[in-house]
Amino acid sequence: MARSEKEKQELLEQAGWSTVRRFLPYLWPKDRPDLRWRIFIAALFVIVAKAIVLSVPFAYARAVDTMADESSEPAMWAAIALVVAYAAGRFATTFFDQTRNMIFNRVGQDAVRGLSEDVFERLHKLSLRFHLSRRTGEITRVIERGTKSISNMIYFLLFNIMPTAIELLVVAVIFYTLFGWEIVAATAVTIVAFIWITQRITEWRTKLRAKMNRLDGQAMSRAVDSLLNYETVKYFGAEERERRRYASSAHAYAEAAIQTDNSLALLNIVQAFILQVMMGVAMAWTVWGWSQGRLSVGDLVLVNTYLLQLFRPLDMLGWVYRTIRQGLVDMAEMFQLMDTGVEVEDVPGAPALVVTRPTLTFDNVHFGYDKDRKILHGLSFDVPAGGNVALVGPSGAGKSTIGRLLFRFYDPWEGRILIDGQDIAQVQQESLRRHIGIVPQDSVLFNDTIGYNIAYGREQASEEAIIRAAQDAAIWPFIEKLPLRLETEVGERGLKLSGGEKQRVAIARTLLKDPPILLLDEATSALDTRTEQDILGTLKRVSAGRTTISIAHRLSTIADSDLIYVIQGGQICEQGNHGELLRHDGLYAEMWTRQLSEEDSLDQAAE
Repeated sequence: MARSEKEKQELLEQAGWSTVRRFLPYLWPKDRPDLRWRIFIAALFVIVAKAIVLSVPFAYARAVDTMADESSEPAMWAAIALVVAYAAGRFATTFFDQTRNMIFNRVGQDAVRGLSEDVFERLHKLSLRFHLSRRTGEITRVIERGTKSISNMIYFLLFNIMPTAIELLVVAVIFYTLFGWEIVAATAVTIVAFIWITQRITEWRTKLRAKMNRLDGQAMSRAVDSLLNYETVKYFGAEERERRRYASSAHAYAEAAIQTDNSLALLNIVQAFILQVMMGVAMAWTVWGWSQGRLSVGDLVLVNTYLLQLFRPLDMLGWVYRTIRQGLVDMAEMFQLMDTGVEVEDVPGAPALVVTRPTLTFDNVHFGYDKDRKILHGLSFDVPAGGNVALVGPSGAGKSTIGRLLFRFYDPWEGRILIDGQDIAQVQQESLRRHIGIVPQDSVLFNDTIGYNIAYGREQASEEAIIRAAQDAAIWPFIEKLPLRLETEVGERGLKLSGGEKQRVAIARTLLKDPPILLLDEATSALDTRTEQDILGTLKRVSAGRTTISIAHRLSTIADSDLIYVIQGGQICEQGNHGELLRHDGLYAEMWTRQLSEEDSLDQAAE
């Protein structure tokens, strides 16, 4: 069940550091000691670099004092040595920082990869109901933002916040030792005020950013939805309507982005004011100490250098905090996807489905997509092994629902579905789907080559097997005429192919899978009459020795079935072969007569 925007925002606000704790196993994997060693070495380099950066201001300050005290050759060489030491220290800091990054990069990327794979796997485990209710563009943007935020959070938590805390402590000790408690107290007050102001403004900005992200996802979702339905937009001349619809989302996003950017400018102004006031006060205090003979010129340089070094990460602290806070929001939203309940799960210790006789039984099955909209009302029927059984009935009778239940996209409310006497709810889903092939009414293809789409039916299939399946599906003559043959791109959702060509690719894909049970859901609905007869002949030939269930609206395509079940109101109302059902003169006979009448009318219109 989809959460409201208010519930979603409350969840994100509650996430906090629990999100970081949830991510830590990806950063510190138990089965990767090599990555743990990399983290240890990187942390060691952080400490070494910070020790060097804290020592170089002394070399700088003493060089200034040496120059101020006297002008002689020994003093010159001493000052040069101190300056060289200062420069070497600065270089060593950069060297250790960059080496640390090179050592740690594999850790960060491995963590991002592991989490991305888990999210991707989780999305495929979620039910069809979830994917029908969520927009693809919105899900894609959530995953993109979540995975991108991980690298930033890892870097800032380990290599910015921790070293900054160490530096604050050490600088406080140095200032107290050399200059007394006054400058330590002033620095502490400044830092506390800086952090408090940064946190308050950033929390306000986080809400603005969350709103901006939501509007960004909405705009992307509408754009993707519109482009995926490109043909429908053209059919209804709705380009301007789609432009207005997208423009409203884009305008709302732009306004939210302006508010977010303006709030950032305000934060930068406040932060700069606090830090520069502290800098001015500290240096003025040092000059006052120099005037009394307590401090040297080098001490002014020392204070200035330390504060500049300290303010550099502090100046970034606002950005770092915003990045981490936003990263928590983005990661929490991604973890929210991972926490979505799996509607259809394997029972613990579920065995694989073993099919020796591909029989199929629906036993008193009750089901509906919503509690107040029941589709199947105690549906029961049997399909014998090797039988050719058809399911017919008026629209909305529940025919396509039977296919979704058979593949366990949903579980029945009541009743059982048995294959070879085994309840499909008690076996592994992967093994169940491996034994069933389907040619759906709407054949959607991957945006890849024809060969890839056919080969999707069986991993590692040889080219000979792919060609044989294409021949059986009566699409090989078409492929042979193409310049690139099997390497021809089909376009997004197969839009470069006609409806009939897409259907035949789907048939070839299923033939290559070679399952013991075939489900044909209006398998020839998009084909012309001549090709339909070719395909029906092929399907009849390849169905030998298999259990075949045909869901059909056009009754002429299933007239030769061994057994026909007529479904009405989610129940079997008639059953028998074609001749028996016509003699019964019931719903099937009425549908047959109506379709014959419609075909005669079309023939007369054509003449």
